[in-house]
Amino acid sequence: MIKRLRQLHRSYYLFILLLLSVLFYPFLYLAASNEKWYGYLNTLRILHSRLSSLLSGISYNFAYETPLQENQTYIYCANHTSNLDIMIMCVLAKRNFHFMGKDELLKHPILKFFFRSIDIPVNRDSRISAFRAFSKAGHNLKAGMSLIIFPEGGISDHQYPPRLMEFKNGPFRLAIENNIPIVPVSITNAWKLMWDDGSNTGSRPGRCDIYIHKPIFTQSLLVGDDALLKDEVFKLIESKLAYK
Repeated sequence: MIKRLRQLHRSYYLFILLLLSVLFYPFLYLAASNEKWYGYLNTLRILHSRLSSLLSGISYNFAYETPLQENQTYIYCANHTSNLDIMIMCVLAKRNFHFMGKDELLKHPILKFFFRSIDIPVNRDSRISAFRAFSKAGHNLKAGMSLIIFPEGGISDHQYPPRLMEFKNGPFRLAIENNIPIVPVSITNAWKLMWDDGSNTGSRPGRCDIYIHKPIFTQSLLVGDDALLKDEVFKLIESKLAYK
C-alpha cells in the first residue's frame, strides 16, 4: 500500500513538473537566448523549484553553521542522492550562480535551456571536455558567478540507502586556483522523499533538511593541497548525513 502511494505521489509530482515546465517554456526560451538575461533565467528556475516543491508538499529547511555573505562568490559542494537536490541548491544559492553537470543534460527537455546557456556541461571521460569546462567555470567565478557542483559526479543507482561516494578533484583545485571559498552542503534526507528520480521507490511529501557548513577559505592553500581540501569537505558533508 505504501509503495503504491509513493508511486502515485511520484506521478503527481511529475505532472506538476510537466505543467510548470509548459507554462515556463516561452520565458525560459527567451531568457536563455541572451547572456544579458541570465539573471532572469536563474530567477525563473528558483521560482520553478519553489512552486513545484510547494505544490508537491515538499519543503526545505536550511540550517546554517554560520551566515553566508550576500555578495561573496562561492563554490557550493553538495552530496547528491535525489533529483530534488538540484531544486534545493537553486533555492539555497539565491542569486548569481551556475551549475556544472554531465553533458547528458544537454538532451533534457527543460534542463537543456540552462546547459546550453548559463550552466556548464562536461564529459568526464574526455580530458579536453573537462579542461574546457573547468576553464569556463574559472572565468565565471572571476566574474562573480558562484558555482554549484556535486563532487561525486552523479547519483549511485546501485546502493540503497545511498552512501557518499568518492569525490572528484576538479572543484577543489578550481577553488584553490581562483581563491574561492568552498561551502560544503549536507543534504541529509532528500533521498527518503525521492531517491534518484523516484522510479524505483516513488516519492512522498515531507521536509528536506539541509545543513550548510561554514565556508572553507582557500587563500592560504597551494594547488597541491587539493586532495587535502577534498578529504576535509568529504568528512564535513558525511558528518551530517542520515543513512537510516
